[in-house]
Amino acid sequence: MEFKVSFHVNEKLYLKNPEESTLGQAIVSASIDLIYELGFEDFTFKKLAAQINSTEASIYRYFENKHRLLLYILNWYWSYLEFLVTFQLQNITNLEEKLKSIIKLLTEELPDYSGSLAYNMKNLHQIVITESSKAYLIKDVARINKEQFFKPYKDLCGVIANLIHQCIPTYKYPHSFSSSLVEMAHHHQYFSQFLPRLTDVDKKSQKNETYNYLEDLLNKILV
Repeated sequence: MEFKVSFHVNEKLYLKNPEESTLGQAIVSASIDLIYELGFEDFTFKKLAAQINSTEASIYRYFENKHRLLLYILNWYWSYLEFLVTFQLQNITNLEEKLKSIIKLLTEELPDYSGSLAYNMKNLHQIVITESSKAYLIKDVARINKEQFFKPYKDLCGVIANLIHQCIPTYKYPHSFSSSLVEMAHHHQYFSQFLPRLTDVDKKSQKNETYNYLEDLLNKILV
């Protein structure tokens, strides 16, 4: 299934909107592939420039540094996921089924995005699993939080928290549980690939075991 949509990414994340030029789109697309291949620590603008046959100076016209570029990529992902959540939930009336639909989106690769921004969704999903915590587990988090750089992520957690509250009005920790669901979706996919003794999720299984684990946990909360 493919979707062709547009949404706003915080303009403070970039110096020049990458969606408005061929070079800008190439910068984002190639950075997704390189961060997936090399990891964020080894990713540099010099390597990115070589990948797209451009210059570091050209990349710096779009992004102040690689952390801002990572934040841009993650904001795009969360904005796209927020769109998919809204799209899928509009025809579901049961609150518990809405929550399970969101968990399914969190534990699977997102459907392809058609149009000019043809990013590799498999690589992007893996970046979210392996690199997203590096966007906020930093010393400067308070300052950049004031710039609303984490808003799409917070909005998604807010949607989940609101559904939990509607299901169980007396439950005291809807926001804590909603963010835990999102982070556990990442962590157990990561653990299954690299630290298997930290999870019961088996990456070799044909089933979506991360989803099964989170669904089981959610069912126990909803009882």
